[in-house]
Amino acid sequence: MKRDSDCIFCKIVAGEIPCTKVLEDDVALGFMDIGPVAEAHVLLIPKPHYETVDELPSDLVAGTLKHLPELVRAISAATGCEGLNVLQNNGAIAGQLVPHVHFHLIPRDAGGKFQFNWPAGKYAEGQMEQLAEKIRQNL
Repeated sequence: MKRDSDCIFCKIVAGEIPCTKVLEDDVALGFMDIGPVAEAHVLLIPKPHYETVDELPSDLVAGTLKHLPELVRAISAATGCEGLNVLQNNGAIAGQLVPHVHFHLIPRDAGGKFQFNWPAGKYAEGQMEQLAEKIRQNL
């Protein structure tokens, strides 16, 4: 299994650092975040070390993310939350603090402290299609 000896999540996977597990199989690990932004904030990670989503093999993505629906249901049932965010910060500029792919599952309720700054914008005439074409060319 791909591992980085300096990575805190790799150390958790190896059992060198304890965690409070909620789910585990051969491919993925779900555990409580020790710095939660809401009660019952869970992290879901692939066990092998990859820093960003774009590095992940497709089968590892499938093996990890297949757990999302059951975790969302379990967290929602355990907390009675009104909603839940699934977040993945890809790269330091996007807010990724631990360089090992991880997904945050954050229960949400009205009046919670966790907030988004989502300044939605608009495209100039023709800009959206130009960008879409560039993306398609890179697929």
